Formats: sequence, C-alpha cells, structure tokens
Amino acid sequence: MKRVCFIFFTIILLFAAALKASAFQQVEETEETGDVILKPTPFSKNAIFKSAEEVRYKLDVKNNTSEQQNGKISYLITTDMGVKVAIDSIRFVIRGNGSQQMLIKIPPKTTGFYRINFMVHLPEYDDTVRKVFGIDPEKIQSQLHKPADFDAFWKKTHEELEKVIPKYRVLERKDLSTDEKKVYSVEMHSYGDLVIRGWLVIPRDGKKFPVHYRVPGYVVTLKPNMDNDDFIAFDLNVRGNGNSKDVIGVGTDNYCLLNIENKEKYIYRGVYMDCLRGLDFICSHSNLGIDTSKIFVEGGSQGGSLALITAALDKRAKVLTMQVPLYADIHDDYLVSESYTTQVFPFKVFRRYNSVHVGFTWDKFFSTFDYFDPQNFAPMVKCPVLMGIGLLDQFCPPRCSMALFNHISSTNKEFVCVPNSTHEVDFNYFMFQNLWLREKFRIP
Repeated sequence: MKRVCFIFFTIILLFAAALKASAFQQVEETEETGDVILKPTPFSKNAIFKSAEEVRYKLDVKNNTSEQQNGKISYLITTDMGVKVAIDSIRFVIRGNGSQQMLIKIPPKTTGFYRINFMVHLPEYDDTVRKVFGIDPEKIQSQLHKPADFDAFWKKTHEELEKVIPKYRVLERKDLSTDEKKVYSVEMHSYGDLVIRGWLVIPRDGKKFPVHYRVPGYVVTLKPNMDNDDFIAFDLNVRGNGNSKDVIGVGTDNYCLLNIENKEKYIYRGVYMDCLRGLDFICSHSNLGIDTSKIFVEGGSQGGSLALITAALDKRAKVLTMQVPLYADIHDDYLVSESYTTQVFPFKVFRRYNSVHVGFTWDKFFSTFDYFDPQNFAPMVKCPVLMGIGLLDQFCPPRCSMALFNHISSTNKEFVCVPNSTHEVDFNYFMFQNLWLREKFRIP
C-alpha cells in the first residue's frame, strides 16, 4: 500500500512539474461561465478519428439564467492552416435553468488536424468554444528540409565537443540532501569551453539505478528532482537556462535569436552539445551507483526537442519521452502560424526579428534553422519513444509534432493526444508514462 501511495504521489508531482515545464504557458479557455454554457465532447475520447469515420460531437448546453433562451449554435471547421472546410448551425430552445443535449455529425475528413469552433448565439450573448480534432495523424507526411551537409555539420560539431576537457566538478549539497537522497551540484565544461551546471539526486539505497536525464524547457530553471525512488535523477541546465544563465544571459525573447543568421554560432549548436556533454557526465560516473545501460532522456517544449536530439545523436540514451516538442517541423510551423489571429511564440519572436532586420529573409532564416529543426534528427532515433501532445497547442501545433513523430525510425514508439490541453499534457499522460517506463526498464 505504501508503494502504491508513493507512485501516486510521484505522478502528481511530475504533473505539477510539467505545468511549469515551459516559460510560455497557453491558457485553456474556460467553458464554465456565461448565460449559456456549451460543452462539446468528441465521441472519440482523444478526439482522434479515422479517415473513413464520421466525426461526432455531443453538445451539452446549459441555461444559467432563469429565462427561456432561444438561440443558435453554429460551428466552423477549418484546417490547421486556416482553410474553411465546413460551416453549419443548429437552433435550440432551453427553459430557464434547464439543459439540453444535441448531436452533430461531420462527414469523414482527410488526414490532418482540424480546428472546430462552436459558437453560441443569443440576442444579447455570444460565446465561442474552440476545439481541435485529428484524422489519422500517424499518416501525416511532411518534407524533410535537411541540408546536404547536415550529417557532416553535426559530426564536426561533436568532434569539437570531444576536444573540450569536461573538468567535471561534483559537490555534495548536504543542505539539500535528505535521509533518503543525496543531492549533488554538478559542473562541467561544454562546447566552446563554456561551463554548464546541473543537479544529481541519488537514492541512498546503495543499489545501481536507471537514470532519469531531464533537459530543460525554454529558459526554464531545472532544480533537483527529489520525487522518484526508482531512478537517479540528473537535471541539466543547458547554457542560458537555470544555474547556467551566467554564461549566456540574453533574456527570454532574445535567446532563440542569438546568432540566428549564422549556423556556426547559433545558440542551439552549443545547446545540443550541452545535452551530449550531460550524457558524457552520466556515463563517466558509474561509481556513484549509475546504471549507464538504462538512461532515459525526457523534456517538455524546448526540452522535448532537446531530448529527441540527444537520443538521435547519442545511442547511450536508451529510452526517449517527450512532450509538446518545440520547433518541430519548422517549415509547416511557419505556415500554420500564419493563420493565427494573434501571433504566439516562437514565430511571434521570429517575425518581430524579421520585421526590424533589413535583408533578413525567411529563406535566410530557414538556411540556418534547417540545421536545428528537430524533425531532421528524427530518422536517427532508434530507441523506444513516447510522445505527448496537446491538441489545442499553438506553440507546437499538433500537425508539426506528429510530422516529427512519423519521421522517427524506431519501431517501438507511441503517442498520446490530450484533447483539451494547450502547451502541456495532463495527469493521465504522466500516469501512462510512469507505467510505460516501468515496463521498458523492467521495474516492478
């Protein structure tokens, strides 16, 4: 019973941590206030349908006023690039404080993701509920914009990293340690001879443990992970994140722009190598009780892409879990973002840079970013993979995440769609991930 309670508590903590995984949090629209409340529920639990299947939504409508309401519910369906697909409406009459159920049936659609906006129209009240559904996302295809010298570029970069002497420093932090866990601050030299830091947490059981290697979201500070007794936790703050901000402290908006016009000096060249240096650290410290044959790498948002790239470039990462991977399929991300009424990260930042830098074209942007697009690394991933996405995510559109997922070469891969989440996943995802990892590493 104690074990079950601990696992349940751990999952709650993981979920809470995930909500803070990115510096950019989208807010899910509420459906619980207003004169008339509309709650659309897809017949498919995860809002994913087959291409030959009718798309159905149950509409629960509640009248919060004491007066009878005569109105209309209309719905508009567009592709995720904003192309109108269908529009229709239903009339309704609901007595005061009453409720009603309706059913809408949408003819089968082709592969992709679709936005569906449900709009409540009353003489003195209007409201909109936004949802997304997917059709056969495993069949989404996207073009790889992989430069001819992509592999040579990263081979050379890795060779340059290997020439940097790590000069590891591991210091026990007794002020942070507990009776069950030892906490260490870790420091090492990485690409360009910059110093990066992280946290190592080791159970005191005296056994060898698998490693949970976590890489950070966008300018997110990772702290010691004290929540899991089944893994050694290693949390790395890459340059410009957390306790590695002293080497590059350029601020949130400027981080992804640092040397964007020069692939040789672009910020993410060093960041990706920081992640490999973290693996170097793990594998060179087996004396601390680390089972180097069982390393799983994880991250959300920017961290999701960093985790994938780590697994792609270094086979010492045996399992990959990622949530809402940032920058995936950057070309289609650009096209999807064009359809937004209000720009959001990352193209809000990229477009602002484009607008004030004369001569900086989108061709020039892609000529750099094609070396860093996570999708171009995906075919190199061979280990087991679990990915979670939120269907309402605008920062990392579902189409782009699934395009990246479909390029992964591993034959052992799974994804989880969370229909009502934006730039995050939910409690159920982390429950599934916990069980999935225990199966992969044969943890009782």
